[in-house]
Amino acid sequence: MKHKYILLTLFLTAICFGQSTVSLIPMPQKISYQSGSFVLHSKTVIQTNDVTSFEALFLKESIKSQTGLELKIVKEAPNNVATITLVFDVKYPDATNFKEDYTVEVAAKSITIKAAKNQGVFYGIQTLLQLIPFEHQSDIKIPCLKLVDHPKFKWRGMHLDVGRHFFPAEFIKKYIDYIAMYKMNTFHWHLTEDQGWRIEIKKYPKLTQIGAWRDGSMVGHYNEQKFDSLHYGGFYTQDEIKEIVAYATARHITIVPEIEMPGHSLAALAAYPELSCTGGPFEVGKKWGVFDDVYCPKEETFAFLENVLTEVMALFPSEYIHIGGDECPKTRWKNCTHCQKIIAEKGLKDEHELQSYFIQRIEKFVNSKGRKIIGWDEILEGGLAPNAAVMSWRGTEGGILAAKEKHFVVMTPGSHCYFDHYQGEPKNEPIAIGGYTNVEKVYAFNPIPKELTPEEATYILGAQANVWTEYMNTPEHVEYMIMPRMAALSEVLWGTSDTSKYKNFEQRLIQHFSVYDHKGINYSKALFEVTSKVHPAENGVAFELQSVHPKGIKYTTDGSEPSASSLVYEKPILVTANQTIKAAYFENDKVKSATLEQLFAISKSTGKTIELLHQPHENYGIGGGFTLVDGMKGNTSKFGRDWLGFWGKDLHATIDLGTVLTVSKVEISTLTAPASWIYYPKNITIWVAEEGENFEQVATITAEEMEQNNGKLVVNFDKQRVQKIRVIAQNNGIIPDGKPGAGSNSWLFIDEISVE
Repeated sequence: MKHKYILLTLFLTAICFGQSTVSLIPMPQKISYQSGSFVLHSKTVIQTNDVTSFEALFLKESIKSQTGLELKIVKEAPNNVATITLVFDVKYPDATNFKEDYTVEVAAKSITIKAAKNQGVFYGIQTLLQLIPFEHQSDIKIPCLKLVDHPKFKWRGMHLDVGRHFFPAEFIKKYIDYIAMYKMNTFHWHLTEDQGWRIEIKKYPKLTQIGAWRDGSMVGHYNEQKFDSLHYGGFYTQDEIKEIVAYATARHITIVPEIEMPGHSLAALAAYPELSCTGGPFEVGKKWGVFDDVYCPKEETFAFLENVLTEVMALFPSEYIHIGGDECPKTRWKNCTHCQKIIAEKGLKDEHELQSYFIQRIEKFVNSKGRKIIGWDEILEGGLAPNAAVMSWRGTEGGILAAKEKHFVVMTPGSHCYFDHYQGEPKNEPIAIGGYTNVEKVYAFNPIPKELTPEEATYILGAQANVWTEYMNTPEHVEYMIMPRMAALSEVLWGTSDTSKYKNFEQRLIQHFSVYDHKGINYSKALFEVTSKVHPAENGVAFELQSVHPKGIKYTTDGSEPSASSLVYEKPILVTANQTIKAAYFENDKVKSATLEQLFAISKSTGKTIELLHQPHENYGIGGGFTLVDGMKGNTSKFGRDWLGFWGKDLHATIDLGTVLTVSKVEISTLTAPASWIYYPKNITIWVAEEGENFEQVATITAEEMEQNNGKLVVNFDKQRVQKIRVIAQNNGIIPDGKPGAGSNSWLFIDEISVE
């Protein structure tokens, strides 16, 4: 992670937003700039009728932290004194629908923040704090302006998994501060997992005595299957949780707790094995992924979960309680006499309907306590519980289906909202689970699928980012993964993002980096690194380089490190032969970024036309089919942007070489990563045609051969005169019992198809 990064300097200060250089995120709904400025100084007072309100005290402490100025809070300000006035209980036509609305007016002698509710005043304060620089001076100027603001979506959230890795209560408060800073209002706290139970339940002390600790953890990537033997864990006491809930409530953030069921329950079963189908014994999970042992749907289990949820609901006042529902293998249920008896007695079709029965039992209990359940989109399988809300993570399909059935939905698809994915060039990033989701991609997210009618769209509550922590074991690493992507999502959910003005957002975002510096946030600077795109070109490809300030890019084509005297990047680089290009960003002849390194392996298929019968999944589809003929081979440990992923679909690719050539070898790469549901294809067949569509099969590669060669495949055959080559990789299909992701579609990952 320790790269040399850009320290952006003054070229951005010349960029104006309207008549001012304010860089508000999320951008307000309406803003107008006025001439002049308000001068903040030691005699400025905070005026409000409620001098003991959290908002007034928060503003006072925040201004002191940013400027060193300690302002007084008063009910009545003396004449001719500069004031910051907080006005609560503004009478809107229907105030209950305007709790998050607010206005800010900065005039020469006064600043006024108005809202119907305290929450709106708090958001106005967050906006004001973005206008106040972090500087200790006697006089601080704030530009005059007027703004009227309100959010678009009701659910604007961030998630944090504390099961795989535990984070102390003080960091949870910091996390809540970050959520508040960007006017988000929901913290989804993932408290239980196979790898650790993190919440004290007084009725069941063994949940934390046993379930909160494991005797080893995975190190490195899942594919490496390496472990340490360290005793690891932790949990939050109920007193700590009460304190954190109060902390969040004061900042107008709802904490939605998640208690996983029926799957992801190994830590609980290690403590209480009688709740399983087999009786155990079990140990808390050491590796990542999915385990076959899940809660058995018997009366003892429901009594246990109802008692747990009773204590959870006493701690968390949220409308929704998250009950998980994802990745629940049915292996144990299929072989359990009790489970099969329930299926028969209840007239259920299969184990999927048994899961629906399980979820509906829990929903009835939660509803009886005046609350509602929300679960991952697998709770749709077998029939959705009557009042349940759905969190759509495997794509947008689950959310679309739920909204069409008039169920509320929170969108959190892996394509845009998984902040455990790489955010910069994977080669330069700390290890992550996979995927590639940079700031620009997050900013392009639209939570309302185009498939929904306007009426159906009203069931989309909003969205959130998910932060799964298999590969994040410190607070600093979590910060690195959420910042600055969180800022991009906040503007999406506020409803003021505009993909046509992404560069404007990028410029505002960069100005926020100084705030992160002052707050000591370990944010990612991948935004400044040199990134790349590849385009077709005659006899090869064109390698396009990008950065925030492209004129600072220098590069080499012989594999040497870029220096101040290297070539200055001006246009895409034509690549027609094997070579290694390295590029870095320079400022005043000094390197300010990590080096981008790209090896090109040019073959007869590089840069040629390719057609796919099935398009890759949006999570892993950057570059489309051209990714398979771009001359760049993917990193097998960092399956980010250089791989195509197909979920439940075959690869069916046809390459047109443009003319008839003699060929006798095809190279292709595929992946296996079971924890991520990625499996080798059942087989790969290669077909050739000299003209038209008269294809003949020339080779078959079995799954066994893929295993033997670690997915790096070289296929030789008799010389053929060929214009078209077809590669068909058969998806592994439904994942079998006993394997991670059992019962779900397999992922198929493919990279570069080289032809010689």
